[in-house]
Amino acid sequence: MSAATKGPAGYFPSIEKKYGRPIAEWKDLIRSSPLTKHMELVNWLKAEHGLGHGHANALVAHTLAEGKAG
Repeated sequence: MSAATKGPAGYFPSIEKKYGRPIAEWKDLIRSSPLTKHMELVNWLKAEHGLGHGHANALVAHTLAEGKAG
């Protein structure tokens, strides 16, 4: 078995490469948005920042999951 990253974080290398921003920057954008619902955030990233659906969904899912931890 390989140690490949699974789940939403598996998209992170291609997101950074395609859109030229580090993941931490995308997460900061998501956290600073007044939007709070998953699909609102996904649609916002797609409309305002040009992300594809899968990439936006992965970023939102991972960021929101972090916020609920602890």
